[in-house]
Amino acid sequence: MKTLIVSGKTIEHAIQKGLAELGVTQDRVQVRILEQPTKGFFGLIGGKPAKVELTVVEAVQSDKPVPAESQSVEGKASISSAVQAVPEEEALSDSAQSEEKTVRASVQDQTAGIEEAKQFILDVTQSMGLEVEIAIVKRKDTVVFDISGSDLGLIIGRRGQTLDSLQYLANLVANRYSEQHVRLVLDAEQFRDRRKQTLESLADRLATKTVRTHKEMILEPMTPQERKIIHAKLQDHPKVKTYSKGEEPNRRIVIALKSQ
Repeated sequence: MKTLIVSGKTIEHAIQKGLAELGVTQDRVQVRILEQPTKGFFGLIGGKPAKVELTVVEAVQSDKPVPAESQSVEGKASISSAVQAVPEEEALSDSAQSEEKTVRASVQDQTAGIEEAKQFILDVTQSMGLEVEIAIVKRKDTVVFDISGSDLGLIIGRRGQTLDSLQYLANLVANRYSEQHVRLVLDAEQFRDRRKQTLESLADRLATKTVRTHKEMILEPMTPQERKIIHAKLQDHPKVKTYSKGEEPNRRIVIALKSQ
């Protein structure tokens, strides 16, 4: 009997990984769980993967041979019944079934990462003495965690710095438990929209000042997402241009006159 020990983020992930290596289906193996997965501190530090042992079970063969004629008749009858019982659109090829399973697994893996990240945020906010709720909004290329509750100013922080830090950590957790890349955006009290409006107003005001004084305007350090808002707002301005200078986390935007 062939035995294989494999590790994975979850018990199910480890089993599926082992089945793929062995090239067999789950009904052909005996599964023994060696270690349960642990998340570690806030799902980030000190976690351990799941570990399972898979043993391939040999197929049991009957001692009494079946006459060739019976095999032929019974085989034809079984095949005929199966074809009639399964609608054409449901009779998937092996490759189609494999692709369908892969898609389902990918969705499940991504969902697991999102749920782990959600639990991480709930654990952190609870440790801060806050009771919050998280609504998950799935968009084309992002997943938004819309946080609601009281005292959300503690979560947002000065100019969103605390919210950005939580968002960074939540993305680490989500992608640790997901096979498919997940991009999370954390929001609270529509802070992201309000911050965008503030930055766009700032961009317009400083662009006007640059034109009036003929002096470059150097903004305070911003995150890449916030710099992107400024660049986008002024990219079609007829008289000024924008560029970034400096190294993270002190990278800044400069608003300057275009060359005449």
